[in-house]
Order: sequence, then structure tokens, then C-alpha cells
Amino acid sequence: MKNIIRLCAASAILTVSHASYADAILHAFNWKYTDVTANANQIAANGFKKVLISPAMKSSGSQWWARYQPQDLRVIDSPLGNKQDLVTMINALNSVGVDVYADVVLNHMANESWKRSDLNYPGSEVLNDYQSRSAYYQGQTLFGNLQENLFSENDFHPAGCITNWNDPGHVQYWRLCGGQGDTGLPDLDPNQWVVSQQKSYLNALKSMGIKGFRIDAVKHMSQYQIDQVFTPDITAGMHIFGEVITSGGQGDSGYEAFLAPYLNNTDHAAYDFPLFASIRAAFSFSGGLNQLHNPQAYGQALQDSRAITFTITHDIPTNDGFRYQIMDPTDEQLAYAYILGKDGGTPLVYSDDLPDSEDKDSGRWANVWQDPNMINMLAFHNAMQGQSMTVMASDQCTLLFKRGKQGVVGINKCGESKSVTVDTYQHEFNWYTPYQDVLSGDITTVSSRYHQFALPARSARMWKL
Repeated sequence: MKNIIRLCAASAILTVSHASYADAILHAFNWKYTDVTANANQIAANGFKKVLISPAMKSSGSQWWARYQPQDLRVIDSPLGNKQDLVTMINALNSVGVDVYADVVLNHMANESWKRSDLNYPGSEVLNDYQSRSAYYQGQTLFGNLQENLFSENDFHPAGCITNWNDPGHVQYWRLCGGQGDTGLPDLDPNQWVVSQQKSYLNALKSMGIKGFRIDAVKHMSQYQIDQVFTPDITAGMHIFGEVITSGGQGDSGYEAFLAPYLNNTDHAAYDFPLFASIRAAFSFSGGLNQLHNPQAYGQALQDSRAITFTITHDIPTNDGFRYQIMDPTDEQLAYAYILGKDGGTPLVYSDDLPDSEDKDSGRWANVWQDPNMINMLAFHNAMQGQSMTVMASDQCTLLFKRGKQGVVGINKCGESKSVTVDTYQHEFNWYTPYQDVLSGDITTVSSRYHQFALPARSARMWKL
């Protein structure tokens, strides 16, 4: 199943303050909870204010995609850790001012057709394990009676694989399947029992101190199911966001069929795939950075308070069908300077912990969270909170914008150095005060009406007072 997982998520209730939703999230993808705990102090010191963890529930199998195949929502026990590990991690991060967000899987249960024909979850094998190790599982239980199954065949939609990916009804009521006769992930029917159990699960995570939910496979959940599960008692005080993969913004078929309805019918946030498409187009050979001058004005970026901005998600490197979206490493760095330099959105920084057998990119993203350039960009992002953004110039190669009087961001995607001259009478600056680039140490000082900002080839500058 590993190449058919569509991970999705939900978003930010609008009662969350601007300062809160703008704080950067570290996506600690496939990290063991004990490893997050061990690095809590450094995560905070590096400038992250939130950590998104992989799903906390009962699941088995060592592969990353197995975390997205739930066996039981009542228990936290997987190769990434158990309930006790999660509690320890939440406490460690909270002690250094970092919130914990959880990836949650509510659309389906694990595909175990290879070993059994029934749809009882977690099934007799797991129930027997609960009984034989009752003392251990008592400590890992969130809610419910572990002597009984959580779900039965009455709690699922009829079997059948999605074949028309442009039809919301097909996508939301049939199964995610792989090839070669795979019967797919059993798709939950949002009946009263299923909804009550899913809400008990979410409330249990909230009571442990989880502050946000990323809803997996939200594209595959009906609006009825979303409305039934994400009621005000669940969403209050939470940052909720979903991943609905599209190829663009307004006018794109995926946007119109899936992302726009999700945004229109909820107050959740969402991954900003429209902006990501704009970023990829801007950094393409035939594109220009002027495409990032104001993409929101053309429906090619989400509303600031509802956007989860990114340069890569976990689906892109791990699923063959999305790997075409991987950016050139230098372009990805420049794109990070853009999303961490600009105003608006919640930046998501992806850093994975994949075993060698599943890592197709030789650890390219394993240490992004502690890369010196990333730390410096986060420092700029955090320092600019509350500062307005004004784009001063853009063309095919360059983009230059300022943040209040406190900062200036310049990006040059081209292979030769560029300079951008700004009429400082039109824009407010602190004169005769050095602006220093957090990435290179370069200093520029505004001392005349027409000031020239120098942008070396294939580089970004993030100057701040």
C-alpha cells in the first residue's frame, strides 16, 4: 500500500491568534517519540514553536506507511512509541514552549486482507495480545473496553476501489487501493458509533495536551463526516489543518472539486498547494519570481490565516507518483527563504527519519531541522512577526520585499548576480542603521534616496536590523 497513501489534514480554527498560527512547525516525520523528547531543547533553541508528530494509535509494521493504517484508536502503541512515550514527549516540549500537533487518521482502518477476511478491528489476534499483556496495555489505553472490538463490518462502506479521482463521491465513499488485486483500506462509514469513537479519540489526545490536528486523507472524507467529527468541542482552541493535493489554485480542477469546498464548508486551514504550485512554477526554467509578487490576488495562494506553507511534504519524496514535485536543492533553500521571510501562513518544515530501505534520497531531509541556514531563517521569521510585508520589486530572476522597517528579503534564482535599486522615499527604512543578512553576514545600509540591494547568483538575503 505504500505508494497509494494520500495523507491529508485539517486546519486552524480562526480563534487561534495571528502570532500563534504564524509560528513555524517542525514536521518530525516518522521520528520516534523518544527521539523528539531527546531533542526537545534543541528544537526550541532552533526556533520551532510547534512539532507535528506521526499518528499516535495502535499500528504495526516497520514501514512509514504502516503508521497510516490504524488497528485501534483506543490504544497508543506502535514502533514510534506508546502512550507513556507520548506523554513524556508532550511534557518535554511544553517545558520549552513548544506545542505538539498530532497527525490523525479517521478515514479508514488497516488493510489486513492478506491475513483475515473479517472487518473486526482490532481483531482477535490483537485482542488476545491485549489480554495476555493486560498490565502493559492498561497503561497505553486512551478510552474504551479493550476486551471488545472497536469496529465491525457494519461500520464500513461497501468494498470497492476508487477509479475516478475527479469524482468527489467516488473519492469519498470508495477505498484507496494499490495495484495487483489489492482490496484497499477499509473505508469507515460515519455512523453514530464510528463518530462517537473518533471523537473520544480526539478528545483523549486533547486532554493529553495535543494542540493541533492534521487530518489525514481529508480529501477522502465526506463533508458530513467532517462536520460530525469536528464539532466545536473538538475544535475549540485547536489548530486544525488538512492536506488536499491540487495542481494549483482557482481554475485547477482539483482545487475546485476538493480544496475549495473543504475551505468553504469548514474553518480549518489547509496545506497551501496553490502557493506551492506557484513556487514551483516561479523557480522553473521558464518561470519567473514575479509569479510570487502577489499570488493570493489571483487565487493562487490561500488566505494567510488558513495557509500551511511548505516547500515539500512527506508524500512527495516517499510516493513515486509525487516525486516529480521535488525541487532542486538550491531552489528549495531559496523557496524556504521565501515562505519563512514573507508574511502570512504557517510554515511547515519537513525533516524525516526514514530507514535506509525506505529513504530514496540518502538522508537529504533528515537534518533539515538543525541545518544552520534553516536556523537562521527561522530566527528571521520569528523576529519579523507582526511586521507588514511590502513587495518592492520582482522580475524573472529576482524578488525583493520588506517587512515593516525591520527586515528586507531578496531572492535571486538566476545564475548571475543581480542588483535591485529601490526608491527609499517610497518605502520606509531605518536610515544609517546597518541591516545584516542572517544567512551570509552581508551588511547593507540605506543612506540615500536610491539604494541598491546586491543579490549574488542563486542566493537569498534576509537582512534585518
